[in-house]
Amino acid sequence: MILRCLCLALAASAALCAAGKKEPAPQTLDELKAAIGRILMETKTPGAGLAIAARDRILLADGIGKADVAAGRPATADTLFRIGSVSKAFASLSILQLVEQGRLQLTDPVRRYAPDVAFQNPWESTDPVRIVNLLEHTTGWDDLHLAEYANSDPKPLTLFEGLAYHPDSRSSRWRPGTRMAYCNAGPPVAAYIVQKITGKSFEDYVHENLFLPIHMQTASYLYTPEVRQHLTGLYSPDGSHTVPYWHITLRPAGAINASPLDMANYVRFYLNRGAVDGKAIVKPESIGRMELPESTLAARDGLRTGYGLSNYTTIDDRGFVWHGHDGGIAGGVTEMAYLPEAGIGYAYMINATNGEAFSRIHKLITAYLTRDLASPPLPPPVAVETSLVAPYTGWAEPANPRTQLTYFLDRIQRLARISLRGRNLVVAPLQGNTQTFVPVTARLWRGVKQPVATLALISDQRDGRFVEADGPMYRLIPAWEAYAEIGGGLLVMLLLASTVVFALYWIPALLIRRRSQPHMSVRALPLLASLTLAAASTVFVRAASDAIHRLGAVTPWSVSVFLLTILFAVLSLAALIQAWRARRWEIRRGVWIHSLLAGAACTAMAIYLASWGIIGLRTWA
Repeated sequence: MILRCLCLALAASAALCAAGKKEPAPQTLDELKAAIGRILMETKTPGAGLAIAARDRILLADGIGKADVAAGRPATADTLFRIGSVSKAFASLSILQLVEQGRLQLTDPVRRYAPDVAFQNPWESTDPVRIVNLLEHTTGWDDLHLAEYANSDPKPLTLFEGLAYHPDSRSSRWRPGTRMAYCNAGPPVAAYIVQKITGKSFEDYVHENLFLPIHMQTASYLYTPEVRQHLTGLYSPDGSHTVPYWHITLRPAGAINASPLDMANYVRFYLNRGAVDGKAIVKPESIGRMELPESTLAARDGLRTGYGLSNYTTIDDRGFVWHGHDGGIAGGVTEMAYLPEAGIGYAYMINATNGEAFSRIHKLITAYLTRDLASPPLPPPVAVETSLVAPYTGWAEPANPRTQLTYFLDRIQRLARISLRGRNLVVAPLQGNTQTFVPVTARLWRGVKQPVATLALISDQRDGRFVEADGPMYRLIPAWEAYAEIGGGLLVMLLLASTVVFALYWIPALLIRRRSQPHMSVRALPLLASLTLAAASTVFVRAASDAIHRLGAVTPWSVSVFLLTILFAVLSLAALIQAWRARRWEIRRGVWIHSLLAGAACTAMAIYLASWGIIGLRTWA
């Protein structure tokens, strides 16, 4: 999803919003539409597009609510919605068509076909970035930087121009083909390879070889006059403010506009294993390959769930394993998913970035489609030698961050304790829900209510000992390191906070006496440093609600973060130096000790932030 972290924050907020709302499972399509309509009204979401399909027919393709609030235009089966990262699958499908034609292989190095595309990989000689890594998000690259997201040039850039705009994000942070971290740059590079091999623009290739054969007659990557005529309005989460059309720099990552009717045919394409109306567009084996991850360490150890070729698995509350993809973009959210064995699937699109509506509609649709199906059986747990599992227990840190910018914070906040409780393996992060897994094999484990394995104890230990747990990947670390990070972080924050508490005493005393106290700078500098850090954090957090526009360019928000972080470092160092100089001054020992500790804490924080590139952070660069 192209804006999952920056624009929507769906994964966490939607789950919380929907947690207390138990929607009854609709029994008919009319009941389903009516229930979705109620959700739209309750969440102030203007409209939605809905597609329900079976292998042999389209069961429903329709609009619900308003496509344009001001004009009163209703959403219909032909209304175009922005489908975001659901678009990525067309890069994978294009590559698979070329594989079937014998023109390339998924395991081919990217540099063989696109030597003119810039990226950095310190392991290129032994572990090159391969085409499969682009599509399974296993390049190790950081996700697009804010400057790339912020670019919205109405004049369509060529794909190469888009890739050349800001290549700095494309740098492998670990061996390619080992860990999955979602990255919007991968599929566009794969699309560029399609262009190089076929001699056609990627958009033209997809239109001729995928859109038309699948009967996605109105789908388009570009903001043409015809698209403008049929496109839904785009709205903020409150449903009342319009959102400008975003001209995505790297269109293969998430630019497609499609109607409910287009999406109904697209769902049928997957249910028929790559064919529409009896005509094969890709081979069934290619669809099967899309659904299985193969290029991670966990996949090599047999884990069959996760992110395949622009197609990933989700397991619902009843244990059904869905395949598909979701997508979010400014003014719209989409989900497409299907159950291959049952021969049913769906897609829905809403025209506001409303996480609550998105989550509640998802639960309604899946409950409706599975209402008459028996839940998959749960495999019995197997006996596993404790000696094999024990090395994978203890403290672990997250090891596959999607966004490197916030990893300095995430790596501590998301530390997890992995432990054996009886025959179960428990993953308990400092933040987030505790998960319990039971063994399927010695290395593969499933959630208590999951019918398939979602956790792997990684056998490859070249770069450390890892556990992949239902998406996140953890690296085992020594207990002392975890306790040092937790304890050290708490101590530093307490000392910084104490400068403010202490100031509640000495500042009023200063005002009452109306005269300066000796060596006031020893007290003032740690306070100023702490307040500066608080100000920088406040600006950053508030800017994050619209990070692309506020931080992706030179704005008062981004410049404030840049200047405040530098000022914090300067004040921290000054506080420590001044406290050290004051050791021989006539100053109360308690005041001196506190100032020295506070100055040291500020300096330690500044050094830590500097090591992660946060001091002098230029979010627009």
